[in-house]
Amino acid sequence: MKVCVLTLGCKVNEAESASIMRGLEARGFETTEKLGQADAYLINTCAVTAEAERKSRQAIARVRRYSPEAPVVVCGCASEHDAEAFARREGVVLVTGAMRKDRLLDLFSKRGVFRETEQTFCELPPPKQTRTRAYLRIQDGCNRFCSYCLIPYLRGRTRSRQAESVLREAAACGAREIVLTGIDISSYRDGETDLGGLLLLLKDVPARIRLGSLEPGVVTERFLGAARRAENVCPHFHLSLQSGSDAVLRAMNRHYTREEYLAACARIRAYFPEAAITTDIIVGYPTETEEDFALSLSIVQEAGFSRVHAFPFSPRAGTAAAKLPDLPAAVKRERMARMLAEAARAEQAFLAGMEGKRAVALFEDGGGYTENYIRVFCEGAREGSLCKVVLKEKFKDGVRAEIEEEI
Repeated sequence: MKVCVLTLGCKVNEAESASIMRGLEARGFETTEKLGQADAYLINTCAVTAEAERKSRQAIARVRRYSPEAPVVVCGCASEHDAEAFARREGVVLVTGAMRKDRLLDLFSKRGVFRETEQTFCELPPPKQTRTRAYLRIQDGCNRFCSYCLIPYLRGRTRSRQAESVLREAAACGAREIVLTGIDISSYRDGETDLGGLLLLLKDVPARIRLGSLEPGVVTERFLGAARRAENVCPHFHLSLQSGSDAVLRAMNRHYTREEYLAACARIRAYFPEAAITTDIIVGYPTETEEDFALSLSIVQEAGFSRVHAFPFSPRAGTAAAKLPDLPAAVKRERMARMLAEAARAEQAFLAGMEGKRAVALFEDGGGYTENYIRVFCEGAREGSLCKVVLKEKFKDGVRAEIEEEI
């Protein structure tokens, strides 16, 4: 029986889907990520925005175009949020939620709606290796309750994977790059082992380690010292910002100031001078004034971001921010255009500063990435290879590079 797995949303979902695929294969199923004809479909949904939830519902019709009679199984954050909306869809036979995805393997041939909670980290089978890099789940859930975010209500409270289990999977996965992922990996803790301690435990794994999204508060001297001593940690830090205005950060229930955020960026560069710092910025939060937005614009250059993921505020029912009067769509569109232009200038400045420098790139289909997350394009690059390269000029959405040698 062939099962097609369609994944929407974050890297955590990707890692969980890969684990479910491995688990299904152990039970005799054939699995694929390539959308096409299949005997059954599994859709791992996303609910980070209303648009993501809408696309998750649309995915049901999308897969049924290939095999109209095949049963559809739905799991993930969107089905945790509104299970009945998915259960009512034609072709859907089983709906589970965002937690206890290990139970999905036992429930796969059943019918109905099953949602469970979990108090400790849910172990899943080692992920099926589907890409050059591997995503390794180390944490789930969130305690932060940002005013715009529904995820803590869907994923539950923060819970961490045992360090021994993390190390065992990392050592066995065989990938040349491992991305540590979770809903809030900054909160990682197994006994006395925090995120920095975990990096030190992973220092002998024969792969480079890339970190998922971080909160500014985790970027301490102790953490950065551990990351540098580990020697295999990529100098790429995705440091969530959301706004450059202290007033908006308070309204968002983000527990840091602009000054504290910039201090975290400065600490990163003290330990990793060529680090890439990437971020997320919400444009048009309900309380954002033109003066607040100007502060978000100015911090893009001040922080020296290499890339900015900017997106307009979208109210999510059930969150505190959804109760606030939304800004006019035209205001959000105009601010988004300015933010994207500023982000492009910052990225260009970062790339220009890297021209002529040497780096190590891991190549995938269509290009590669350096340790500090610069996309590179090289003639003769082999997918899956790790190469020393010299960075040249801007090209497409990255830089052209020349291969010196394959490692």
